Amino acid sequence: MTVQHPIEANSDDRSSSSAVIPDDEKGGRTTITLIRHGESKVTVERIIGGKRTCRGLTPLGRRQAEQLRDRLDREGAAADALVTTDFPRAIETAEVIRPALVGVDAALPIDQWPDLGEHDPGPEIDGMTFDAYVERFGTPDWGGDRDVEIFPGGETMRRFHERVERGLAALRSEFAGRHVAVVCHGGVVDAVFRLLLDVPMAGGFELHTLNTAITSFSGPASTETSSPPGSWRLDRYNDAAHLVGLPAATAR
Repeated sequence: MTVQHPIEANSDDRSSSSAVIPDDEKGGRTTITLIRHGESKVTVERIIGGKRTCRGLTPLGRRQAEQLRDRLDREGAAADALVTTDFPRAIETAEVIRPALVGVDAALPIDQWPDLGEHDPGPEIDGMTFDAYVERFGTPDWGGDRDVEIFPGGETMRRFHERVERGLAALRSEFAGRHVAVVCHGGVVDAVFRLLLDVPMAGGFELHTLNTAITSFSGPASTETSSPPGSWRLDRYNDAAHLVGLPAATAR
């Protein structure tokens, strides 16, 4: 099974003349590009893997990151900065793609932004298999009360969104008028999507962001951490054209 081309928000042109990551055509606007990490070992093993128990990428996850790196290199992708979360799967992905990003100093360490990390399941649940969790606590209700701890001792959905919002505000302030690429997580892509486009925290639609897919937003260059509705634009979502030819996932 191979991955099909996702729909791109900005263009149907997939040739090498089309920039993978938006360039400076925004006229000084801030550009935030989110890249989901490659396939992780905990996903294949069906483990609830937070920062404490994450063990990085599978061989397929590394191939996904390498194919993204090669695509970025072919298309001359540029950014002013590359940051990552403090999860091993995100750090490993960022290290693979860094050499391909024009404007990013490969000699410098990649800054880690913990506030942009995935939903924290808490110390008790982190590392538990999903089957063991369901046997003990039942099937999680992802669409339920935003203030309920789905993972006992972990973050509620509201606290997760508040943390991501804090990280996003800091990101917008530090990189105002510039372009920052962020290697992060599917839940974070969903949260940023809802925050920047001013839609509710949950409900209305579902996002399924593919591993190493590119999602980009552009908005005001102001250092203000809030903007009027409609100020931010979705330029690209779930662009994973570089995955064509790879298996959709590691066989379990």
